[in-house]
Amino acid sequence: MTEPSTREEKLELGVELLAHVEREELDLSAAVDRIETITTSPALTRDILDAAEKRGVIDRDGARLRVRRGGTYVEYESQVVAREGDFECRRCGTSISTGHFVELDAGELGPFGSSCVRKVTGRESASESE
Repeated sequence: MTEPSTREEKLELGVELLAHVEREELDLSAAVDRIETITTSPALTRDILDAAEKRGVIDRDGARLRVRRGGTYVEYESQVVAREGDFECRRCGTSISTGHFVELDAGELGPFGSSCVRKVTGRESASESE
């Protein structure tokens, strides 16, 4: 899989990432933290949140989001692939030798370190172990 390059590909990947978050609720800042692994553009971030809301993926209530999912968690055994190499974590910027990549229908997201991939997918809170 290749990294998304167009605005539309990034938008689709962002919406799908939100759909796969393993939390029923999260702060807007936590959602933005995840989206920033795809884009740092405020306009595209806003468009991702708007599209996710219009498609029924999330409900917004002020600075809180409720994720409306139907069992669409990331399957770690099949959707997270570890590759050895010289990488920089997309979330925290740390140099890593094992990159974890999340394979979604809309594209591949990564590389991430082992703890950051759990934070991005919502398996672990972004405030835990920081």
